Amino acid sequence: QWQLVESGGGLVQPGGSLRLSCVTSGFRDYSIGWFRQAPGKEREGFSCVGGNGGITNYVDSVKGRFTISRDNAKNTVYLQLNNLKPEDTGVYYCAARAAWNCPRESQFDDYAYWGSGTQVTVSS
Repeated sequence: QWQLVESGGGLVQPGGSLRLSCVTSGFRDYSIGWFRQAPGKEREGFSCVGGNGGITNYVDSVKGRFTISRDNAKNTVYLQLNNLKPEDTGVYYCAARAAWNCPRESQFDDYAYWGSGTQVTVSS
């Protein structure tokens, strides 16, 4: 069964950290992207990891604060979120793309398989 399941979201104060996990089933050779959707806004892609974990990319707004990684032995992709800001609030989704490498910018239509999301709230 092809599936992606996110976990690790929660409420955190500004400057705090969270680690999100995306457990995958059936996507070992796929690149995995992370997206987020803030209330009233479109879903935006901000990071991707390639099939073997050697390729990663980030949008400028999260570069230096977020780190994506994957452990294929555990079928899990991780997203470490540091120095969180209120504007990072949203539902975070992982998604799978049928390609080994990552696109230069992750767009919604690039990814065919999606998890159901995990809520991240950054507030004091």
